[in-house]
Amino acid sequence: MSVTISSSVLDRIIALAAASQDGEICGLLFGAPDAIATAEPCANVAEHPARSFEIDPAALLAAHRRARHGGPAVIGHYHSHPTGNPVPSPRDAAQAMGDGAIWLIIGGRQARAWRSHAPGAFAEVAIVLI
Repeated sequence: MSVTISSSVLDRIIALAAASQDGEICGLLFGAPDAIATAEPCANVAEHPARSFEIDPAALLAAHRRARHGGPAVIGHYHSHPTGNPVPSPRDAAQAMGDGAIWLIIGGRQARAWRSHAPGAFAEVAIVLI
């Protein structure tokens, strides 16, 4: 299982994460189930953004509304682990809905992709740069 992403989109996400050493960044991913076409940074509105993330609900609703009217499909999201590895944390697992969404996690200047395949469970997805 793999997902494609352009090196420029991935580099931009990694740069955003590197610029925020003390808080998790987050954003939405758009495209098809096996291809990330674009990414949109969103505000992290979590109560404790240093150790968790919550995508701004207004941004999420607006993205889904655009998709319903012919815009790009929301296929997942990205977030960073400023002091950790790019693997799902227990907090991430608690939020995973098993809906097939892509979770792109940045940590230590590297990215790994995961697909939420069951509530609380992930399968790693190979990242293919295009």
